[in-house]
Amino acid sequence: MTNSPISQEKMDKWLYYKSMGFWKNVDDELKYQGKERKELAAAADFDVSYIGKGIRRDSVPAADLAVRIAKALDVSLEYLLEMPESSAARKKESPAEINKAIRLYHKFDAHLKELEKLSAPERALVLSLMKTINAARKG
Repeated sequence: MTNSPISQEKMDKWLYYKSMGFWKNVDDELKYQGKERKELAAAADFDVSYIGKGIRRDSVPAADLAVRIAKALDVSLEYLLEMPESSAARKKESPAEINKAIRLYHKFDAHLKELEKLSAPERALVLSLMKTINAARKG
């Protein structure tokens, strides 16, 4: 994924409003990709403690480090900063949608693993039961 150039004025404005969002998005992206902070730190050549410090201090890294982090995660800088992206760089889901999906995955991970152990007909039965219960709630 390519990072499109961002004007300094636009960058400064978003950095002011979205500083903690950057590090939260980095952490969320790491969880989504199943990677550790130390892997990212090695790939982007920075000290792993910067992530925790950035979250605690509500800060954003220097521009060159932010770009290296985006490249190491294979996402756009706009995505990490929660900025509107160019149509070429835009992901299908917004950061909020992705964060919601991550939270849901972690919430139901154990249940999904149990469902994977079932045969296809057993899974179909469980899903049918869930649909029946949801329909009864609505009715």
